[in-house]
Amino acid sequence: MAMIQSLPVEDPRAHALLEEYFHSREIGFAHQNTVYTANFPAASVFTPPAGVFVVLVDGEGRDVGCGGIRRIADDGEDIRYEVKHLYLRPETRGRGWGRLLLDDLERRARDWDATQLVLDTHHSLEAAAGLYRSAGFALTERFNDNPNATRWYAKSLR
Repeated sequence: MAMIQSLPVEDPRAHALLEEYFHSREIGFAHQNTVYTANFPAASVFTPPAGVFVVLVDGEGRDVGCGGIRRIADDGEDIRYEVKHLYLRPETRGRGWGRLLLDDLERRARDWDATQLVLDTHHSLEAAAGLYRSAGFALTERFNDNPNATRWYAKSLR
């Protein structure tokens, strides 16, 4: 049984998973002759209610995944949060834990009255795209200048 814990993004456990995530993306991009730009997030963007960072712990107490949401827009009517750094260690994929993380982050966004959840990804991450589509996300227009992204998704929470 896996469980989700919120942790400060600068916590050593969270930081270790982010390092793995960024390293895996660097390798994946290198195989495509593309450069990946790693940017460790500032703690403030994942501090409630601006956002939250979570770590997925497996039944044996090992940290096996992570992800976060951060508020990127609030104009009074629309409150938008962005999913960031959703990652599972390769040996744990296919167990439904990516969906568990994504559903937890969506629940947290709804708790903060979010009206929309957005994310970006790279076209080479087909399994991730499948997860996002199955969770109700649809392709949308580019909403940021992330140099690592080639696809943008949105989900209405209304």
